[in-house]
Amino acid sequence: MKAELFFDAKSNLGEGPSWDAKTQTLYWVDIFEKRVYAGNEILAQFDEYVGFVAPTKSGHLIVGKRASFVDLDIATSQQTVLVTLNESATNRMNDGKCDPSGRLIAGTMDLNETDPTGSVYSYDGKSTRVLFRDVTISNGMAWSPDYKTFYYIDTTTCEVRAYDYDIKTGEIANRRRAFEVPKSLGWADGMTSDVEGNLWIAMWGGAQVTRWNPNTGQLLEQVSVPALHSSCPVFGGKDRNELYITSARKGMSEADLNKYPLSGGLFKVDTKYEGMPTFEFG
Repeated sequence: MKAELFFDAKSNLGEGPSWDAKTQTLYWVDIFEKRVYAGNEILAQFDEYVGFVAPTKSGHLIVGKRASFVDLDIATSQQTVLVTLNESATNRMNDGKCDPSGRLIAGTMDLNETDPTGSVYSYDGKSTRVLFRDVTISNGMAWSPDYKTFYYIDTTTCEVRAYDYDIKTGEIANRRRAFEVPKSLGWADGMTSDVEGNLWIAMWGGAQVTRWNPNTGQLLEQVSVPALHSSCPVFGGKDRNELYITSARKGMSEADLNKYPLSGGLFKVDTKYEGMPTFEFG
């Protein structure tokens, strides 16, 4: 499989995509340009970094804005801060998505990408709690089809973690390494899953998305992406078989940009697989 250009966004750091099944809309962000997109259009401009966007049951969006969770009214563009996190001034939101019960799970990271000062939070609309700390680059999150396993990536570790997940309480337990991701493929970044329980991981610096069996650690498939830094995949489309992939131009040399001129674009590939849905907040 090979991904094709969907929108030549030339984004600085495209990330955090989600698929709204109700409206058949793809939402995503450009973190450093502080923008939320709906498909190929700018939906909202923020005054601080935005790490992810997710649909809500109310029809609004929830956005991770540097150190807060913000409700975005699509109709009016009104932004309402729901909760402010107690985060260092040098930290920012990086990735987040909702669990099958509607909780928001989101992670932070240090701007210099070297210090383990980030945390992963769970927010149920009323209260926020820390699931774990000591994160360097908080990235991919996904659930197994039975919702009993939560998968997580801290990019610097070159591994995919697994946790037992209690969907009723949102509690995690039994941290373990599911499998290691070889550096030769790139750095494991954003992640999603399909209904067969396999994981799809964007490879930063690897110009590809990889598909894995988390139970065996077997690399099942590689999807070529014409962007050096593919950053996060999500399934969308009427049958949830379309894989959308964000990418970035951040940190690329002139030579890299000449080799990968579509970097920063939004890409799409039609697959023969059905992806897990984007769960709504609330």
